[in-house]
Amino acid sequence: MAKTSAISLRVADEIKKAVEKAAAADDRSVASYVERLIVSHLKENGFLDSDTD
Repeated sequence: MAKTSAISLRVADEIKKAVEKAAAADDRSVASYVERLIVSHLKENGFLDSDTD
């Protein structure tokens, strides 16, 4: 899947810190980690085909 669009959002400081910690533990950037979470959620709930990466 080509990455051509951006999403910007604001979160509480404690959420950002937790995401940074989780991303580092998964050896990913914050953007990559958040994208993986979004894709996983969308697939699990039928909003995105399960064969889409």
